[in-house]
Amino acid sequence: GRTPVRLFEQLREEQIDWAQVWITLADERWVETSSEESNERLVREHLLVGPAAAARFVGLKNPASTPEAGADWATRALTRVPRPYDVVLLGMGEDGHTASLFPGSLALSRGLDTGAAPGCLAVNALKAPHARVSLNLRALLDARRVVLHIEGAAKWQVYQRARTSGSIAELPVRAVLQQKEVPVDVFWAP
Repeated sequence: GRTPVRLFEQLREEQIDWAQVWITLADERWVETSSEESNERLVREHLLVGPAAAARFVGLKNPASTPEAGADWATRALTRVPRPYDVVLLGMGEDGHTASLFPGSLALSRGLDTGAAPGCLAVNALKAPHARVSLNLRALLDARRVVLHIEGAAKWQVYQRARTSGSIAELPVRAVLQQKEVPVDVFWAP
């Protein structure tokens, strides 16, 4: 989504050694990287600009012909990125999804399986346009810190619900918020 644009534009101004930074995505729509719907395009246009362009970027969209084959390809490509990640930046939808771990998705149980190896999976969300490739929960939690970045009153309400006990399948972001392995910071802007 477009939520992180302002954050990216601020972050790219930070005086850090960008050549030492690796960046990837938590998820990607299975569209060309030139598409307005592409998360990679968003990152390239709003974060990897100026000195930040020196960062090493590993996208999830790839030459594979299907999202399923693409998820396997992306899993292999991500082995180049040092782990644990320093920070995983996540958003959250008004339906309680994070990355492309959508409520009602046929891939949700596989995506939330913390016993799985860190990697990617193909997701055909029932209510979201475009098939997607998403990091699974194990990969998202292979980090020193997770940051959940949300904006707006509606998402604040969803976040408040997600903090309470309840079905993770109903609000998949609960899997991130309620786990105890990795610290989670939440940043909200009205």
